[in-house]
Amino acid sequence: MVYRLKVAGLERDLPLCPIADDLYIGAFILFGDVELTERCAAALLEKAPEHDVLITAESKGIPLGYEMCRLSGKNRWVLARKSVKLYMKDVVKCETQSITTSAKQTLYIDGADAEYMKGKRVLIVDDVISTGGSLLSLENLVRQAGGNIVGKMAVLAEGDATEREDIIFLEKLPLFNGKGEAI
Repeated sequence: MVYRLKVAGLERDLPLCPIADDLYIGAFILFGDVELTERCAAALLEKAPEHDVLITAESKGIPLGYEMCRLSGKNRWVLARKSVKLYMKDVVKCETQSITTSAKQTLYIDGADAEYMKGKRVLIVDDVISTGGSLLSLENLVRQAGGNIVGKMAVLAEGDATEREDIIFLEKLPLFNGKGEAI
């Protein structure tokens, strides 16, 4: 079963993956699809508020964050990591729960990245916003660092996130039942 997605002037077939007995999601994967990543990044930037720095979580949003930063002419962006790396000092952390992962996760940013965001206009970017768990953790990280959130964006909003008025997204992604029908 697949779902035909139209986004940023492109079409892609998303495989439907079960997350519960009768609940499936469309797997939106930017990794490896340069054309899709470039088009989505450009389309999001057209809608993006003025910002000084961009942050995303260590996820499928990595190429999106990179490309948005490159297209906007900025030379630095922040990646919230899923584990503490040896180079990281004075780490800032926040716990999260995502629809696509079974266990709780913790996101971390380096103290130097936290200092870099302090007092700046920060744009939060992700590939898909669904339950909002990862987004909330990114918001908390930015606030702990003293950054000012000016926008929250994603390529796709899924399920109840499509009704949120506090996020900017390109397209809606429905949830599906076991027959592959949008619910």
